[in-house]
Amino acid sequence: MRIGELAARTGLSKDTLRFYEKIGLLDGDRLPNGYRDFPPETVVWLRYVRTAQALGFTLAEIARHGEELRDAPDSAEALSALFEDKIRVIDARMAELTALRADLTSRVSTGCPLRAAEQTV
Repeated sequence: MRIGELAARTGLSKDTLRFYEKIGLLDGDRLPNGYRDFPPETVVWLRYVRTAQALGFTLAEIARHGEELRDAPDSAEALSALFEDKIRVIDARMAELTALRADLTSRVSTGCPLRAAEQTV
């Protein structure tokens, strides 16, 4: 299918599809007339990409892990491992944000909010 049909079937713009192709996330053949031609399974792949993005995975992570998942003997197990890794990253980021919030809260209503909060000994 050509890029226009792929865009219509996935709800993605042609520019997005071209970008995905440029970064290696999408692979289409070039016809002799220069048009891109994508196999039907590309629609399923793009749904996976959009779902993975919604779950917090970056395009780089999706590109890196997509090939691993296709080649994994048990893709469900491999996907679960990726999710567990992502949960650890989120937990670490939440801890960082909690510490940042506490620091900001300690600076509210101080004489100089940019100065480190005074610690009592």
